[in-house]
Amino acid sequence: MTAAVYKTIIGPVQAEFKDKGSRFIAFAYPIQSAAEVKRYVESLREEHHKARHWCYAYRLGVDGTQFRANDDGEPSGSAGRPILGQIDSAELTDVLIVVVRYFGGTLLGVPGLIHAYKTASAEALKIAEMIEKNVEKTVWLRCEYPNLNDAIRIAKQHHAEVVEQDLQLDCRLTVKIPLAQYKSCVAAWRHTRLIDVRDEAF
Repeated sequence: MTAAVYKTIIGPVQAEFKDKGSRFIAFAYPIQSAAEVKRYVESLREEHHKARHWCYAYRLGVDGTQFRANDDGEPSGSAGRPILGQIDSAELTDVLIVVVRYFGGTLLGVPGLIHAYKTASAEALKIAEMIEKNVEKTVWLRCEYPNLNDAIRIAKQHHAEVVEQDLQLDCRLTVKIPLAQYKSCVAAWRHTRLIDVRDEAF
């Protein structure tokens, strides 16, 4: 069964972990696309240009199927995976965590690195404000102007949001419906026999 809600963070946060002189600064961001990942990582590389590594992980999409873990030159599996592990243990998606490492002169070894990247990420998520969002489905409606009020009333009853409208004699609406309300909302529109509902744009 598809989940009707997903969990993400509201805004960016930052936390730090130190071990044997090395500093691990974790930055967590809410994101909508992989393109944002590149922008955030590049911006941190510029801001922290004296750091040694900029490791990151993200998970994207309401089903969480898009993800990546990047070790950025640290031993394989010692940075990106532990960061992703923290995103997953908090059951989050649409989240990026970048951990910037300033090397302190002492090698930590793979177990030490795993611990450091995991802890820095966990500290950032501890202070992040989390939110549950509805998984939404988009539909397109068409109706004659006299039936517009019915179309909008049914949308409101099902907590659906009209995101675009073209109001002529022949009205067209783009509506986002929470997944949990989708079937009953579409059924209510179709029941009027005056509102045409489609899963793709007219």
